[in-house]
Amino acid sequence: MSGRARLAVCATAATLMASGSLLPLVDPATWFLQAIILLVLQSGVGALARRVPLARPLTVAVQALVSLLLLTLVFAREQALAGIVPGPDVFRRFGVLLEAGGNDVSQYMIPAPLSDGIRLMLVGGVLVIGLAVDALAVTFRTAAPAGLPLLALYSVAAGLSDGGAGWLWFLLAAAGYLLLLLAEGRDRLSQWGRVFGGAPRAPGRVTGGLESDSGALAPVRTGRRIGAVALGIALVVPLALPALDGGLLDGSGGPGGDGSGGGGTISAVNPLVALQDSLNQPEDREVLSYRTNADATDELYLRIVSLDQFDGTTWKTTVRRIQDVPSPLPNPQGLRPDVRRTEIQTNLAAADSYAQNWLPMPFPASGVEIDGRWRYEPVGRALVGDRGQTTRGAQYQVKSLVVEPTAEQLAAAPAPPDDLRREFTKVPDSLPGMVADRARQVTRGAANPYEQAVKLQDYFASDGGFTYNTQVRAGSGPSAIERFLKQKEGFCVHFSFAMASMARTLGIPARVAVGFTPGTPQGDGSMSVGLRDAHAWPELYFEGVGWTRFEPTPSRGTVPDYTRSDVPSGDTDDPDTPEPSTSSEPSTAPSTSDTCPPDMKKQGGCASAAPAVAGGSGGDGPPVGMIVGIGLAVLLALAVPLLPFLWRSRVRAVRLGSGGRAPADAAARTLAAWLEVTDTAWDHGIAPDESQTPRKAAARIVRVGQLTTGPAEAVHRLAAAVEQVLYAPHPQPTTGLAEDVRRVQEGLNAPVGRVTRLRVMLAPRSAARVVWAVSDRWTALGARWRERAAKRWSVLARKLPRRAGQGAGQES
Repeated sequence: MSGRARLAVCATAATLMASGSLLPLVDPATWFLQAIILLVLQSGVGALARRVPLARPLTVAVQALVSLLLLTLVFAREQALAGIVPGPDVFRRFGVLLEAGGNDVSQYMIPAPLSDGIRLMLVGGVLVIGLAVDALAVTFRTAAPAGLPLLALYSVAAGLSDGGAGWLWFLLAAAGYLLLLLAEGRDRLSQWGRVFGGAPRAPGRVTGGLESDSGALAPVRTGRRIGAVALGIALVVPLALPALDGGLLDGSGGPGGDGSGGGGTISAVNPLVALQDSLNQPEDREVLSYRTNADATDELYLRIVSLDQFDGTTWKTTVRRIQDVPSPLPNPQGLRPDVRRTEIQTNLAAADSYAQNWLPMPFPASGVEIDGRWRYEPVGRALVGDRGQTTRGAQYQVKSLVVEPTAEQLAAAPAPPDDLRREFTKVPDSLPGMVADRARQVTRGAANPYEQAVKLQDYFASDGGFTYNTQVRAGSGPSAIERFLKQKEGFCVHFSFAMASMARTLGIPARVAVGFTPGTPQGDGSMSVGLRDAHAWPELYFEGVGWTRFEPTPSRGTVPDYTRSDVPSGDTDDPDTPEPSTSSEPSTAPSTSDTCPPDMKKQGGCASAAPAVAGGSGGDGPPVGMIVGIGLAVLLALAVPLLPFLWRSRVRAVRLGSGGRAPADAAARTLAAWLEVTDTAWDHGIAPDESQTPRKAAARIVRVGQLTTGPAEAVHRLAAAVEQVLYAPHPQPTTGLAEDVRRVQEGLNAPVGRVTRLRVMLAPRSAARVVWAVSDRWTALGARWRERAAKRWSVLARKLPRRAGQGAGQES
């Protein structure tokens, strides 16, 4: 294998090794096999283009074109001409898939289902990175910058998984890059000849092929040492820096930290960003069941996690410190002793199909008994699984407080602490001003933050003319809340996000809670919580009471008693509010069905409700055999017309190559250069005449080819070199042969038009030598077989009479 071919293989391997970091993001991983096949085809096209050889930019362009054809075949063959040629419909299809993939990435938890949009993003991304690595490392022979696209590929995976790509994927990506650097270093050194590795080997020592064949032991050892040192620094230094929480070998294995007690952080997660694909489930499925000693369950919301960071586009959790689960849990922040509370006990059981790393619990929990690796996040009062711990099949007991503040206590709440107010009233500059304006308009006349919160809740739940609709597009970006306030249609995500954002503009600390409504009573006294009970609601902070639930979503859950408009205030609005519905009366209408949590999406429970992407597919695309077959057919269709051109380019490169440097090789180099000149003239219509001497043949080429002075002198110099090789007793090596051949070629191209030059390049007449060579080999092969057959027949003929004579003697 040549150095450049070895480098191309290493570039492909490095891309695939870095792409492995994307595997944990999606389930199933069948996309990776498609990416391997397409990447190998892309690399093969590059190898063929460089072997021609084509200009470097043209090589990259050919690879990009073939990659586009392959992506068209896999993802948009129904919109393409002849199933493979891209047109406007193909690019529109790509746009639809990429938009759908972006939405899927934002709404699904890891591992996300393999939708067509996500599959295009993964496979297309691997091909783009592979093309960049191949172009930098192989085509332009600069392997070091090729680490940047490889790093980008790994960084995307690590970023989407919040670092969950893990140290193993980092080592694979780093090993692929080091392999690429070693291959390039070996290729560069081999161009200078044999590399001596230092001390000689001991006699009789058994060595590997690397030392004995290539002599590249020293650079390979050096490369390995450099790679080991670099990896060691990357892994060890973070462990020694006090500002970091650990290195790549930190054994967190998940969002719960290292499990060693008292340390670690919780990664920012986004479990409820867009629920468009899970609002209209055809069937409900139980995820939790529980029994409780509470007098009533209509307000027993099962809270999973709080989203307290608002960036203008969406709400998500903040990266926070976590710790071992204390027993009992600390008192809720801001809750005064004079606020009425009752402690209840709830025994919960999660279904085997329900697996996520946040533990659903009544809020605020005062104590938890559960087996497994669980950690505690004190700000959100949430339990999170450590090192892969999930809720799958978990059975646990939770003691929690039923906090029952009065409206007077909430109305008289003092200002919250400054640090809490600063953190939980932040709004980004990108938030449209209309949101704050609407908040002030709705709460006009309110005497305190509590009355402002009640007015916001009533505005969404009853007074503002909003409609609960699961079919409306969720939207994204800073304008999503503004659009929702104008259209007045949405589901729980819209209502909770909008109310929390508006509360923050008023200076009220707010966040969004994610979890389940209480569920449905069963005949045996237990409660069943299904997919449609998933919900989101705002929590507002009032000093003396703590984080307090509000319910702005119409027809969902229950409106808390302490938020009913029956307290004195400056408000003159109608105090009556519609009677809230409870979760014990689930609706079968699509518009009133609840949402499916993202963690259930990854279990496959909600995928059936996802709206189909335009153009439809669903599935994993065409079979692998079809991809390979059609891909090979495309390559064959592109290669067959170029075979004469490829053969001619390869022959020219061999003839004008460096060859041997010994004096005995001078004759072969000179004759090969002269043969290249005569074939080039033949391609331009000057057929070779074997009866002429080199000097007469050179004069004929100058005359018929209309060569100018420079190319003419080059032809005569080549003819003189051939005569010296053929007739001089001691031929002397001649320099500049390749340069003279190129001058002749340029001189022959000068007087002809573009069409003739194109015919010379794509259909060279000298390609007839291939037919002659095949004919000669076929004739020689036939002659050898005939000779062998004749010999065997003669041997057999000599043996037959002897055996006949022996038989006659025995009979007599």
